[in-house]
Amino acid sequence: MRNAPFWWIFLALLLILDWYVFQAIRTITAGLPVRSRLVCHVIYWSITVLSVSLIILLPYFFSKPGPHYARSILFALVAGLFFAKLIASLFFLTDDLRRVVQWLSYQVLPKNKSLENGDLVLTRSVFLSWAGLIAGAGLFSALSYGINNRYRYQLKKLRLGFSNLPASFDGLKIVQLSDIHAGSFTNPTAVERGIQMVIEQKPDLILFTGDLVNNLASEMDEYWPLFAKLKAPMGVYSITGNHDYADYVQWKSPAQKIANFEKLKAVHAKMGWQLLMNEHVVVTRNQSSIGIIGIENWSAKSRFPKYGDLKTAYSGCEQIPFSILLSHDPSHWRAEVLEKYPSVALTLSGHTHGMQFGFEIPGLQWSPVQYVYNEWAGLYRKDEQALYVNRGFGFIGYPGRVGILPEITVIELFSKD
Repeated sequence: MRNAPFWWIFLALLLILDWYVFQAIRTITAGLPVRSRLVCHVIYWSITVLSVSLIILLPYFFSKPGPHYARSILFALVAGLFFAKLIASLFFLTDDLRRVVQWLSYQVLPKNKSLENGDLVLTRSVFLSWAGLIAGAGLFSALSYGINNRYRYQLKKLRLGFSNLPASFDGLKIVQLSDIHAGSFTNPTAVERGIQMVIEQKPDLILFTGDLVNNLASEMDEYWPLFAKLKAPMGVYSITGNHDYADYVQWKSPAQKIANFEKLKAVHAKMGWQLLMNEHVVVTRNQSSIGIIGIENWSAKSRFPKYGDLKTAYSGCEQIPFSILLSHDPSHWRAEVLEKYPSVALTLSGHTHGMQFGFEIPGLQWSPVQYVYNEWAGLYRKDEQALYVNRGFGFIGYPGRVGILPEITVIELFSKD
């Protein structure tokens, strides 16, 4: 097994975490009859042993060919248990810090007379033990329920006004899709429902902002005929995302990786999508023009690749007053677009998925991904430039969504005086 020492250290840390959580289980079951207490303890450790066994076997499961759906569900449940215990442990740690402070105070300050003939007994807080377990159980329940949301597509509609938009493009309707991740799909009927929702919008233009697959072009074998149904009078344009390069697969040779990428590009063509690889097209309406610029993946984050070349793609658009940029990673907007390309009025991105976990209510949205990306979901504006970050059509890793649903974006442009 690769990285075996790290793997065993990780398992050891999991068992330590399980033992730590068990101390809270002991606290809240202390008042139960012996038999009931024993049943609770046996159930807890049985679940622990089962989850650890699954973690040990996961690399074997995922090394086998074929659909990964069942394996992804198992992974999600095991990962959910881990994060639930981790969240619960934060409450237990708070309690332990309280006990440490109390013990230190007892050592430094004059001793309480009631304790002069005895030892200081610092018991765990039943309240914090219950609070931690309830918080952990709540997180696990949310992750379990979120599996039902993976095909619950939502339409996000917005109108965007720009002073430099040619008047003939007033009312232009764009549908943006992003992060399809076909390798995660297991339900073609559900996917087709999402595609039908796009068709019903009757867009003038369809723009796809990367990550068609998880890694392999073959993931689209079953799904390309469905996505080929997407048509628009002004065309369907697409770009690549970080997953489309299959950098996360160990290939036997560089030639295999190149062949996979060429096959992926052919899939775009087969669907009737024009793949923009560091290039642009000019679309015309009533003798006015706008530019559609598409670049390969470019990220300001060091762990993601920089295949994109906006300078090359932009060349020739200098005289066009209004351009739309397709750039998979939203960190590109702040890092390069705002400063150097003021005529790029609208940038469309994806990539973050909103981490597939968080909440959004009017006036407030939160997801852990916001601590990594300044722009991670929805609309952002600075002066005359705008960025829209699509939450993703598909999913990857965790086979579900909690609070951040899969998205189809409908954008209507209008000329702003």
